[in-house]
Amino acid sequence: MADKDKNGKSIMEGDRKALVTDAGRSIHSINPLGMRILVRIPKAENMTDGGLYLPEGAKDSLAESLLVDVIEVASALDHDTEEETNVSGIPLGSQVLIPKKAGVSIPWDSALRIVDTKDVLAIVDRVSLS
Repeated sequence: MADKDKNGKSIMEGDRKALVTDAGRSIHSINPLGMRILVRIPKAENMTDGGLYLPEGAKDSLAESLLVDVIEVASALDHDTEEETNVSGIPLGSQVLIPKKAGVSIPWDSALRIVDTKDVLAIVDRVSLS
């Protein structure tokens, strides 16, 4: 059964490892080791709030940090109960703020990075005002 992030999107996983496709040819299973998390960088918008289109270089220079989705966390297996426990301290499915250059890119998917938990600047919660 797949977990859902805060936006209700399904987080693909199997045996607590994130499943990531490689251009439709194969599936990779990623389970971060140590105090690391796997994050997905959302695709940047091509238009500003005012309706202006931004070239690729302009989008890159706008921010010093990134708001990313956590799709897998470091976990430890309790051999007595066969349950896995999140040891990273970062909730699965949350959004976090990281420095722009933090982490290691995944070779087959440039939108994925493995990031040390010490590089996470903040956990971001969206609150709707009504």
